[in-house]
Amino acid sequence: MNWKEQAVAASRTLNLVSAEKINEVLNSLAEAAISATDTILAANAMDLSAMEKSNPMYDRLLLTPERIEGIAADMRTVATLPSPLGKVQRVLKRPNGMTISRVSVPFGVIGIIYEARPNVSFDVFSLCLKSGNACVLKGGTDAFHSNLAIVGLIQSVLEQHGLNRNCVTLLPAGREATAELLNAVGYVDMIIPRGGKGLIDFVRNNSRIPVIETGAGICHTYFDADGDLEKGKSIVFNAKTRRVSVCNSLDCLVVHSSRLSDLPELCAMLATKNVLIYADEPAYNVLNGHYPESLLANAGEDSFGTEFLDYKMAIKTVATTEEAVDHISVYSSRHSECIISENEKAISYFDTMVDAACVYTNVSTAFTDGSQFGLGAEIGISTQKLHARGPMALDELCSYKWIVKGNGQVRS
Repeated sequence: MNWKEQAVAASRTLNLVSAEKINEVLNSLAEAAISATDTILAANAMDLSAMEKSNPMYDRLLLTPERIEGIAADMRTVATLPSPLGKVQRVLKRPNGMTISRVSVPFGVIGIIYEARPNVSFDVFSLCLKSGNACVLKGGTDAFHSNLAIVGLIQSVLEQHGLNRNCVTLLPAGREATAELLNAVGYVDMIIPRGGKGLIDFVRNNSRIPVIETGAGICHTYFDADGDLEKGKSIVFNAKTRRVSVCNSLDCLVVHSSRLSDLPELCAMLATKNVLIYADEPAYNVLNGHYPESLLANAGEDSFGTEFLDYKMAIKTVATTEEAVDHISVYSSRHSECIISENEKAISYFDTMVDAACVYTNVSTAFTDGSQFGLGAEIGISTQKLHARGPMALDELCSYKWIVKGNGQVRS
């Protein structure tokens, strides 16, 4: 059998595996990951050696003992979560005596195409296994050695527990494998791209399999006329600098014109991280002389609607909350948007009118994360509206089917 047939066969075997067995495998894998830290880090070092440290993607690629501990903790968390399978979502009792139940079931085989984030290999596998799905992983060349070591470990643990090793498949890093995955009609049930806009656009435009778009995050924070400056300073700093290479990091600060005088203080901490600011004319005039000259530039049209994934940020000045929402509606990727305000009317308008998977009030967008939402490790942040939106955890990796029971009824 080829990898497609093997993945389908493996997914069918998972239908008969108990929730207790799944949890046992996940806990065992968490222990194995920690035990294999040196092996995983050695493989990761081979990948890191081919990338410049100045590359913002370096942090995404980097694994450390602490990060592996965190990955293991996430897998243990997934093991503690209730199984999403077999949930009776709805029951209809018909006048003729039929009982119709809608029950949650796995998709079957899920394909993931992702860039330089080897932790995704663990996250995807744990969530897919818990939700009864086989997974096919197509990582980038940047993380090839890391992914090879991780998937090898996973397959070893699966075999130790008597499960089919093809519950997880790692495809070669070349483009030919991507094309084969995107055209695996009848074998792969869903494709999830995790990466930048270029990757997502490529997958959407070339896949013959249903795609759930995740990852691209062009995130805004609006500092309202009634925003609290102390809250604003910490939220903006955290959203921009906590981890610049992730999809929930801040890309554009939108500021009410009445608060321009607070802009130097609002941005002061950003200078400690050497954040380059592309400011529109009103914001530039206020920051000039109050923010390092080498880190301040005039915004161009391409400064807005850009996912920087770097220590860079745009600033847009607006006169009203309505104008802020209009700007966001043009440039947002529908991922995570925030308002900093103490005005309930402005907050209500923002919550109602902003079209995004996650809308925040006085909270950093850095919280858009499955574990932070209490969902366990996520498979990605969906920015679309069909099937799933926001952090995709266990429930979002399930479909459903109708179970119809009767006693000899026939339709007239």
